Amino acid sequence: MEDLLKVSHLQTAFDSERGQSISVDDVSFRMKPGETLAIVGESGSGKSVTALSIMRLLGGGSHILKGQVLLDGTDLLKLDDKALQEIRGNQISMIFQEPMTSLNPVLTIGYQMCEAIVLHLKQSKKEARLSAIEMLKKVGLPRAEEIMNEYPFALSGGMRQRVMIAMALSCKPKVLIADEPTTALDVTVQAQIMKLMKELCAEAGTAILLITHDLGVVAEMADRVLVMYAGQVVEETDVFTLFEHPQHPYTKGLLKSIPRLDAEDNEGLESIPGTVPTHYETIPGCRFYNRCFMATDKCRQLTPELIKTGEDHLSRCWEVKGYEDRVGRGNL
Repeated sequence: MEDLLKVSHLQTAFDSERGQSISVDDVSFRMKPGETLAIVGESGSGKSVTALSIMRLLGGGSHILKGQVLLDGTDLLKLDDKALQEIRGNQISMIFQEPMTSLNPVLTIGYQMCEAIVLHLKQSKKEARLSAIEMLKKVGLPRAEEIMNEYPFALSGGMRQRVMIAMALSCKPKVLIADEPTTALDVTVQAQIMKLMKELCAEAGTAILLITHDLGVVAEMADRVLVMYAGQVVEETDVFTLFEHPQHPYTKGLLKSIPRLDAEDNEGLESIPGTVPTHYETIPGCRFYNRCFMATDKCRQLTPELIKTGEDHLSRCWEVKGYEDRVGRGNL
């Protein structure tokens, strides 16, 4: 099966008082149709900037310095604004972290739902309204016809999030980017939203790029996982391998910080000391060095590369068994 979305060597920077500051540094990954790929990591790791770079929604002061974002063979980074507008919301859609700030407060739900349907599916306003109502019903919203005439402030957080999902999926996109889609929602609603997304995307064959820091959501939703730290990918593998045989110390630290049903009775939760560094492009060696329980002098001096350390398993750590041998053989 051919790749649906292929991101290669993506590098994104922002203007700062110190010049350009790298936020996403040489990130690469691939997605197949219908696959769910989760990107995990702490706040400041570059997850959301990666997603916004793919959509080219970064705003002023930002620069995509290099890389490719191929959607069905088309490089989104080379398209002009008009061509990109035809693809956004149609072939690739995004659910943002906070629906209240993503929905226009002075426009009705119906107006905002119908706008994309009319633009991309070329339906009449009447047809678009019927399609929007049907989509709101699919996401489990009661009295869909009435909600079409309401404003975002009249809806609860869970209802607004369902509206965002309905809008994102209304044109049956090939790729759905979900950036922390259940932030600020209670646990019961989170589970409902995630189940809903998975069902609707399976129905349409949509691939999901899930941005999250919640490893419980990752275990439930993802097929493969990309772990990011300080703008770089530090580990990539399938979801089962990640939870059973993590390789990178950062991944191990994340997993030790969450409760597990299979943990021993006397096994407590651990935290990773310190915080994600800023201006990490200036750090020599491994960027996780000063927080790592396995760090050596080599880690401080030499920058590890992301290489294949097992079947469908990539890691960026000098202390992974056999890593140096693979680097020496040029297994990149």
